Amino acid sequence: MNPKSLEARNSDDRPFEGMDISSSMQLDTLESRSPCTGCGKSRMYFCYNCYIPVSKLAGRIPICRLPIKVDIIKHQREIDGKSTAAHAAVLAPQDVTVYTYPEVPDYELDKTVLLYPGTDAKTVQEFYTSETNTMSYTEHLLAELPPGYNVGTLRTKIVNNGNNFNIHHVEKFPIDRVVLIDSTWNQSRGIYADERLQKIPKVVLQNRASQFWRHQKGSPRWYLSTIEALHQLLLELHLCAWGRSEHYKSNLTLPYPIHSHEDHPQCKPYSGQYDNLLFFFKFMYEKLHKLYKHEDLLSYKRPML
Repeated sequence: MNPKSLEARNSDDRPFEGMDISSSMQLDTLESRSPCTGCGKSRMYFCYNCYIPVSKLAGRIPICRLPIKVDIIKHQREIDGKSTAAHAAVLAPQDVTVYTYPEVPDYELDKTVLLYPGTDAKTVQEFYTSETNTMSYTEHLLAELPPGYNVGTLRTKIVNNGNNFNIHHVEKFPIDRVVLIDSTWNQSRGIYADERLQKIPKVVLQNRASQFWRHQKGSPRWYLSTIEALHQLLLELHLCAWGRSEHYKSNLTLPYPIHSHEDHPQCKPYSGQYDNLLFFFKFMYEKLHKLYKHEDLLSYKRPML
């Protein structure tokens, strides 16, 4: 079996292990749909048009604050009820805005990136180490993640102080806004070709096997759903800047200690700050897997090319 496929299959056994995602017990108490307080349409957990939870869940779901602003450009024919873009807008309402193509904001290119695997796309690490960025790496070590993340290896910025390795912190991310395209892979190419998006610098993620249950013919397992891609980007940005907390829920250990800087309390090693972006995703994944066997769903049979 292809090593990448084997890695994906192994991660399927514990896709969310090690992540700090809030309990979804309150979602299980809902037995029927209720009208959205915004548009009045019948919804189960949240309204995917108004991006608000149903009244019975108001104040009972986690709200995420993100370190960057997020714009999601949704294809006109993308089915709202099947898209995970709404997850981001509901869970991070202060930082996420959803637009329907051809509506595209007029972006200033400074520190704005488009998340898309184009030929000229840079990795997150390359944005930190670019010649135009003063945050350059002096030395690197490999940092591993909990099994559920399934992203392989990430490089973490360090400084050698005698015999000890400590994270060398930065004060901010090299980007402050990300644009995502929410559509099927085939639909995304048309939006990507828009000259308004073509001029934005591109960023590409490390390979991570998607756990999205919606099958897209012709796309490999590492084509992530919108909410998975956003979570992955924030994770890579944070780890490259400040590493991972030694107290984070994980059975893995790092080859060096991690310490936070008192001068910049917001610059803390990763301890699950953005994991609740997967709150609805995890709940729906587990709900679906109570009805169907994982190996029977076409989405998980896609190859890792």
